[in-house]
Amino acid sequence: MQIKHLAAALAVVASFSAVAAEKRAAADTTIVIKFSHVVAMDTPKGQAAERFKATAEKLTKGRVRVEVYPNSTLYKDKDELEALQAGSVQILAPSLAKFGPLGVKEFEIFDVPYMFPTKQSLSNVIEGPIGASLLQKLDTKGFLGLAYWDNGFKIMSANRPIHATTDFKGLKMRIQSSKVLDAQMRALGANPLPLAFSEVYQAMKTGAVDGSENTPSNIYSQKVHEVQSHMTITDHGYIGYAVIVNRKFWDGLPADIRTQIEIALKDATMYEKAISQVDNDRSLDAIKKAGKTTIYTPTAAESAAFRKAMLPVQQEMEAKIGKEFFQSVVKAAK
Repeated sequence: MQIKHLAAALAVVASFSAVAAEKRAAADTTIVIKFSHVVAMDTPKGQAAERFKATAEKLTKGRVRVEVYPNSTLYKDKDELEALQAGSVQILAPSLAKFGPLGVKEFEIFDVPYMFPTKQSLSNVIEGPIGASLLQKLDTKGFLGLAYWDNGFKIMSANRPIHATTDFKGLKMRIQSSKVLDAQMRALGANPLPLAFSEVYQAMKTGAVDGSENTPSNIYSQKVHEVQSHMTITDHGYIGYAVIVNRKFWDGLPADIRTQIEIALKDATMYEKAISQVDNDRSLDAIKKAGKTTIYTPTAAESAAFRKAMLPVQQEMEAKIGKEFFQSVVKAAK
């Protein structure tokens, strides 16, 4: 009897061991996709990243696990592209401004002030042949461009009223690392300071930075409005993102997994574009209700003066980026 009981116990142990081994094997074959970004979870990009995670994991029935790292918790602005090239992360959605300094100068077109008068003009460029050709240029950097995400038009903020171009004189204005944005601020008489997005709030709080440009959703989610007394609705520039993956990682995926990830990304892209303007409108309203910041809308004459001040920047960038390409964007954006 004791032998029978012992045999039964050993059989149970063996059964549990087999189940545990199967679980370990399944865990070992799970494809982990690390998705790092620098904005808050409640921004359009942050929400789209979470939607992509949920959809990709559902479609692949657990064969893929997406780990989302928001708010620069894994990598800051200046580090994330190097991390993607090294394979330390698998997917990013960096600002389009990041690709100019990387050596793909055509992407600098998106930083040129007053380049896109409306969202439709922007869509004509991004969703057309020009947008597709730009993503293809990222192949030389070890990236595969999969989609564009949107975050809308930028407004200016500072700790003093900025109603005219002369109001920018001497202000220390935070920018993304971009030669175009550097030229833009200098054209206004400001001093441009490249700074990681995660460091902006503290820099403003301490007075190291006087102001910045960004979209309402980014401003509100980072509580920038709490340390900026004035904002002006200039809509002078655009912030968009390119969703990119490590090319080597992508090519190594099973074909069916790639297909499912593409479906999940398409869904997340449609969702992101649907909520981006809504989020920005809601964020601007929340900033107004917070009562700490005066929101100013320029008159027609003031807007015309801003555009005139930026014209030399457009002309400079046309020569730098390439006249033929520049004019093709102008034509498509009409």
